[in-house]
Amino acid sequence: MQVSCAFPTALSSPDDIALAEQLGYDRAWVYDTPQQSPDVWMTLALAAERTERIGLGPGVLVPSLRHPMVNAAATATLAALAPGRTAVAFGTGFTGRRAMGYRAITWKFMEAYIRAYRGLLRGEVVEWEGAQMQMLHPDGHAPARPVDVPVLVGALGPKGDAVARELGDGLFATLQVPDFLGDYSWVPFLMWGTVLDEGEPPGSAHARAAGGPGWALAYHGAYEFSGPGAVRGLPGGNEWMDTVDKMPEGQRHLAVHHGHCVELNDADHAAWDAGGSAMLPEVTVSGTADEVRRRVGELGEQGVTEIVFQPCGPDTRSELERFRDAVRG
Repeated sequence: MQVSCAFPTALSSPDDIALAEQLGYDRAWVYDTPQQSPDVWMTLALAAERTERIGLGPGVLVPSLRHPMVNAAATATLAALAPGRTAVAFGTGFTGRRAMGYRAITWKFMEAYIRAYRGLLRGEVVEWEGAQMQMLHPDGHAPARPVDVPVLVGALGPKGDAVARELGDGLFATLQVPDFLGDYSWVPFLMWGTVLDEGEPPGSAHARAAGGPGWALAYHGAYEFSGPGAVRGLPGGNEWMDTVDKMPEGQRHLAVHHGHCVELNDADHAAWDAGGSAMLPEVTVSGTADEVRRRVGELGEQGVTEIVFQPCGPDTRSELERFRDAVRG
């Protein structure tokens, strides 16, 4: 199994990716979340200049945020800066859309988008929004077409599975392990958590800072996918919802996604303090080194071929080292 990492794109991400390369990580994925992050492509270009070996890619791009020509041109640029190291993953949009008040894009739109995007990279004339277009980059402005870059699709259900099988080179998974995961030869699985010291409780200050942002996804996801009732059924869920409900109805998504995958927001803190921290080992890959190694091994048995760990908290180096050492023994 490959051991990779992910970052919710920040100004420090290029240096963090260079550090991950030094520590032996295989690939670095960065998020496409413009409401809280610097531009994903700028970040990857800077990372390409500071690294030599580590794989690079957006994981995942949200198609509605950019015209397919923009993402195709950016992909070609990264492929030139990091030849043989570039991969691209697409998703329908969790916080990249919901934090701005939108729902996920449809799989019909995703299918059309990836067809146009891949056609552009092949050098074809494609149709988008009723217009015919083609990558017209002269020599020296982008690699010659075709630009061959692997494309992965983030999917959890049958519609996404169908698109990934037809148009993708692999499956990008997170939050859940879909039943069809074992049908793919390349499956990065994005996960959160932290390696705890022997005897360290899941409610420790370290666990809160390093594992808390991933733990909070249980509440963010329950709210977005199943509604307030599902959140109230979680430990600390009443306190979480009571905090979110203080916001005007049309702005509650701002309270939900503030600090998403980076730090705990006010609602998250309320849930954690009300006993929600007990869920940390259940909803993240958190525990002692032996426990984390066992959990990752179980994911491998289910078909995961690349574990993707997002470090959180103030000490990125320590979290990357802890996880690497735990998984690789």
